[in-house]
Amino acid sequence: MANGKTIAFLVAPEGVEQVELTEPWKAVKQAGGTPRLVSTSSGQIQAFKHLDKAGTFAVDATVDDADPAGFDGLVLPGGVANPDFLRTVPGAVRFARAFFDAGKPVAAICHAPWTLIEADVVRGRTLTSWPSLRTDLGNAGATWKDQEVVVCTDGPNTLVTSRKPGDLKAFCQAATDAFAV
Repeated sequence: MANGKTIAFLVAPEGVEQVELTEPWKAVKQAGGTPRLVSTSSGQIQAFKHLDKAGTFAVDATVDDADPAGFDGLVLPGGVANPDFLRTVPGAVRFARAFFDAGKPVAAICHAPWTLIEADVVRGRTLTSWPSLRTDLGNAGATWKDQEVVVCTDGPNTLVTSRKPGDLKAFCQAATDAFAV
């Protein structure tokens, strides 16, 4: 990743799966990028390890204050509660959609494609997710594959998706590769 690339990590105030935030965050930093935490409110977010509270992380900007034009890519970590909340917040949905409208790469893992369904950006795309989203993605016009990582370039941007924390190594590599483009 070229120095100077700034990658937004969009998360809800509570419910992000911690490892799906921290591992891609580290990968972006190790690749020479600058990760920034964007949420729907200021302060700190509460991460989880499955259903148990884990660490807290400081928010760099809110969706109302952050300009998608100031970022080179977007990571959408999973956890069930995180994208389920984000898809109900119009500002968060607009923020995510802006990356597609601008042709910027997006990486989403686990349940995160729920936010993309709400943003109406998966139609005609091939992706993966946590298996329970298969029907939701199909109903939204996407093709779902049960693979460790899917990199879709058939559309306005590169879309990298993975299923679960066990796929993080492949997800992080594909995401940082996409952000370098």
